[in-house]
Amino acid sequence: MQALQRRAPNLLLILLGPILLAVDWAAMESQDLYEREKEPSYWDAQARATLNAALKLRPREHRAKNIILFLGDGMGVSTVSAARILQGQLDGRSGEETILAMDTFPYVALSKTYSVDKQVADSASTATAYHCGVKANAKTVGLSANAVAYECNTTFGNEVYSVLRRAKAQGKSVGIVTTTRVQHASPAAAYAHSVSRSWYSDADLPSSARQQGCVDIATQLVTNVDIDVILGGGRMYMTPKGTPDPEYLTSNSRKGDRKDQRNLIDVWLKAKPKKKSHYVWHRKEFDEINVKTTDRLMGLFEPKDMRFEVFRNETRDPSIVEMTEKAIQILSKNPKGYFLFLSRGRIDHGHHDGIAKLALTEAVMFDRAVQRAAQLTRESDTLTVVTADHSHVFTFGGNTPRGNPIFGLAPKKADDRMPFTSILYANGPGYVHINGTRGNITLVDYYDEEYMQQAAVPLDAETHGGEDVAIYAKGPMAHLFHGVKEQNYVAHVMAYAACLEPYTDCPPHPHAHTSSGRMNTPLSLTFGLLGLLWLFR
Repeated sequence: MQALQRRAPNLLLILLGPILLAVDWAAMESQDLYEREKEPSYWDAQARATLNAALKLRPREHRAKNIILFLGDGMGVSTVSAARILQGQLDGRSGEETILAMDTFPYVALSKTYSVDKQVADSASTATAYHCGVKANAKTVGLSANAVAYECNTTFGNEVYSVLRRAKAQGKSVGIVTTTRVQHASPAAAYAHSVSRSWYSDADLPSSARQQGCVDIATQLVTNVDIDVILGGGRMYMTPKGTPDPEYLTSNSRKGDRKDQRNLIDVWLKAKPKKKSHYVWHRKEFDEINVKTTDRLMGLFEPKDMRFEVFRNETRDPSIVEMTEKAIQILSKNPKGYFLFLSRGRIDHGHHDGIAKLALTEAVMFDRAVQRAAQLTRESDTLTVVTADHSHVFTFGGNTPRGNPIFGLAPKKADDRMPFTSILYANGPGYVHINGTRGNITLVDYYDEEYMQQAAVPLDAETHGGEDVAIYAKGPMAHLFHGVKEQNYVAHVMAYAACLEPYTDCPPHPHAHTSSGRMNTPLSLTFGLLGLLWLFR
């Protein structure tokens, strides 16, 4: 026993040695970078290399075979910047100089996110804009602004149709991947038409709406358009009322919710009998799916939304990166191409909770999914767009020094002689005053996964922000994303690039050598390599 105890520290060193070396190396590398940044020649050379790459940038003016739309729900510019720093600090570096996958996209624009009726929009009206190409009213999905929220009889005749639906009509495969319930507003606008984003199942419809002919979002998911890949949460809205959840067998709150007693999973499975379709709800089943022999895949991994990445059970639920990979592998078998929508909806939920660590960890994983998609696709035939639906009242500041932990304290105390974190919210549940003053945050662990940052105004849930959000693009016709644009412009560029309705005067098909993937190095990769070169030289 004593011999084992003597060997234990040695074993620990063996196991931890590579990790400690990596941390030390990163620390030395950061210090070396800091020293080089003092010299004007460092910045001059870096900018010159970036300029040379920009001078070589040429638009791809041919038709896109595939379209991938990444939606970071609530991923405003401040969230992207903070996530960039977090990713770098997770790698053991200062963080600010980190290059995200989306940072390498050569074309960037700003999107104006207001809706027809709101200065600060919700996820439903914005989803209608970027999916269907028209601005709409809050709370509604897949409907023009002639529809009135919650008034069922304003649905009919006001339907607008998504790029996903138009792509399917032209023979492309289509898919939805989300970390929310698949009936959530962001994906719902791709296939549903509803005056209420909250009518997830028929149990959520008022009796008057049912009598007037309105249909719940879950039913529309499996009846409006044949979606080849559906991955996310939302099991309970698909099964008859009282059906035990396969993962939470004893939970009454997670049982099936449908009053009509329909099993919509079975409806989807039987819709295309000539195709090989699979339904999975567990990571093990998901991993066993053979993408070569699978035509259609539905995976619903939680009764409602999927878990935050911080709390994800890796043995039961796949990550957004793994779902992205599986979706692309299945959809890309179609010689006519595909449309894929991927939403990291829980960025938004973390911000609403006023918990920055949840939101930013989601954003980091979102970017890793963007990176994985880039590895599985070719820039020569795939238009990839990364954007957000809206921002949040999230900010970080406080005159923090370089390399300050993104979840750490500002260097000086406030005028009330109390410390504060760099990250703060303008409103939300983090407003806590005791005897007329802010709480002393040094008495709690502000690095904890569920630490709620302080807020200036008390609200049960933090709100969206109204400023513009970024659009990042690469691939065929990506150069059309430039300047400041209305959010509904996103759908029009995607439709034009792939020659989908209403566009008929379309970009030409690529030359044979272009679509083979053997042409010049993609410019987004060039920018990324240049950044890495200067980061690590």
